[in-house]
Amino acid sequence: MIVDDVAGLRRVLQDNRVIAVVGLSPNWNRPSYFAAKYMLEHGYTVIPVNPGATEILGQKCYPDLAAIPLKVDMVDVFRKAQDAGPIAGEAIRIGAKCLWLQLGVINAEAAESAAAAGLDVVMDRCVKIEYARLFGGLNYAGVNTRIISAKRPPCPPLMG
Repeated sequence: MIVDDVAGLRRVLQDNRVIAVVGLSPNWNRPSYFAAKYMLEHGYTVIPVNPGATEILGQKCYPDLAAIPLKVDMVDVFRKAQDAGPIAGEAIRIGAKCLWLQLGVINAEAAESAAAAGLDVVMDRCVKIEYARLFGGLNYAGVNTRIISAKRPPCPPLMG
């Protein structure tokens, strides 16, 4: 299912606690590094997928999704849009529950194939920004989150 509403995004972020980040860079100044570090700090398990590295953010790095020995909930894609199709196929094969295509990664065919296989699909959104927007934090920087509420939603529980 294509997820593009507040309730759906909250559900995806609450239910998918193990994130394989495809294209995670070992460089501290890259967006993938910021996002993965943020999600680690907020209780998620982050599994780097980068064939050119052995460890990123203190986590063992894998060359591809098939090499990961753990159950992966979400596949977060920091690659070019044309690479999303094969990655969606890998996500389906490993039994992931969600395919998240980062900001600027727009591939309708990949999204449709993953959704047809039963995965939740989020496209052209940043997991870090959405977490901060939906569970608090982004509004502290003066950003309009477009969510009007007198109550902050509870953050997903920390894994421990």
